[in-house]
Amino acid sequence: MAAEQTLVLREDQSGTCLLTINRPDKLNALNRETIQVLNQTLTQALSDKDIRVILITGQGEKAFVAGADIAEFAHFDAAQGKALAADGQRLLFDLVANATKPIIAVINGYALGGGLELAMAAHMRVASTTAKMGLPETSLGLIPGYGGTQRLAQLIGKGRALELICTAGMIDAQRAYEIGLVNHIFPSEELMQGAQKLADSIKKTAPTALAQAIGAVNVGLDPSAGLNAEIKAFGACFDTEDFKEGTQAFLEKRKAQFPGR
Repeated sequence: MAAEQTLVLREDQSGTCLLTINRPDKLNALNRETIQVLNQTLTQALSDKDIRVILITGQGEKAFVAGADIAEFAHFDAAQGKALAADGQRLLFDLVANATKPIIAVINGYALGGGLELAMAAHMRVASTTAKMGLPETSLGLIPGYGGTQRLAQLIGKGRALELICTAGMIDAQRAYEIGLVNHIFPSEELMQGAQKLADSIKKTAPTALAQAIGAVNVGLDPSAGLNAEIKAFGACFDTEDFKEGTQAFLEKRKAQFPGR
């Protein structure tokens, strides 16, 4: 079976394309291969004239995407870390954010780190009532590197965004809805039905107008300067002792011991 079929499952129905990230044994964590396959699959769906709306979700009941695959980059230096963020943003997160067809993130469980960043890059988000969300990168000696520092502040405001980032905390779906991080929440068994209903409402409108509306909104919220600053800062973290301790502690399943703690 081809990598595209294994890592990302695609199902089309009545103008809606459902993409499912399929790494349930890794809680659908994003590694470079998965990002590449998502790029290819999304590009194909966006060029398909029969597709009007795209849904992205994760396989299984535990996770949408539980973050990036930390074991893949724990040994990186600053240059490699900067390239990791830049490539990921170019291949996936900016592709999602700037897509001319509406993309809805269907958050069926944990959306952490890169997973929450993927959901935030989407144009809308729906979540199960059991979903949990957060950006835990600072507990690893890092910062969010896939647009999290920019898009979270746009969605929920500077103060709330910095609290979530600086505490490496996690919030539940109800709180995410209250602060505007997600558009709708549904019981787990009704999540996909709710997402499909939203997609059906969108499909009643004109596709050319939708593309123009998405573009116009994005122009007013263009985070390009901030994203470039994020990439540079993310890379710089890889040359710190905090990063070495944070990632090693994660891989060893222990609490990190940062200076001053």
